[in-house]
Amino acid sequence: MYATENKLRLIEELTLNHWQPLSTSLYDGWVLRFAKGYSKRANSVQPIYASTLDVHEKIEVCENIYTSNQLNTIFKITPFIQPHELDQLLQDKGYVVVDRTLVQLRELQNLKVPEHLEVHIEEQLTDRWLSHFCRLNEANEESSGTMTQMLLNVRAKTGFITLSVDGCIVACGLGVVERGFIGLHDIITDPTYRNRGLAEQMILHLLHWGKSHGAVSSYLQVVEGNAPARRLYAKLGYTDAYSYWYRVKNYT
Repeated sequence: MYATENKLRLIEELTLNHWQPLSTSLYDGWVLRFAKGYSKRANSVQPIYASTLDVHEKIEVCENIYTSNQLNTIFKITPFIQPHELDQLLQDKGYVVVDRTLVQLRELQNLKVPEHLEVHIEEQLTDRWLSHFCRLNEANEESSGTMTQMLLNVRAKTGFITLSVDGCIVACGLGVVERGFIGLHDIITDPTYRNRGLAEQMILHLLHWGKSHGAVSSYLQVVEGNAPARRLYAKLGYTDAYSYWYRVKNYT
């Protein structure tokens, strides 16, 4: 079902919609995103639409723009890049590959019924959710402010989920529903409470919430080398759809 390029390109668009930067610039089919350096997804060039200008000139212009914003120049390389030879061109220019990532999908039929744990889903960003999310992610004050604005920039239906044990929030994350999909983002569990099946149960609650808001499929993104997360998502029925990576200049 997910074999067509158009469907996969739709997923890629959704991943951009659901993790918003602070600002965006369009440049001849390339989408340039900026968020004060918070995450590569939100601070990189997304070259996914038709390109007409000289590619070498475009790369140089992007480098100048990101440098002027005190950011490394980063390109997100997907199966949909325009032009198709861009990855090789960037390699020739000294850009290195980092963070190979898998986009995984699953249909939402035959979802297991989650256990009746202490789970709460809010449909507006709250200080309560944000404070626990920042605590679990060990985010500093500057990152917290940037992330807050990024989340407020999301325009699709969003569920902010928390899971508690004995009244203490030990896991959280969010799901975003758009065009029949729910995307899962930033699923995190307190290290003390890992390997107890809590993340699996929290995700099941979030997927059922997504179904109640019209989702029939789900996607997520997982770093290729994150074996524990991949095992969890495989158990939940997710399978690989496509992969992407970043090309970064002056990466240290």
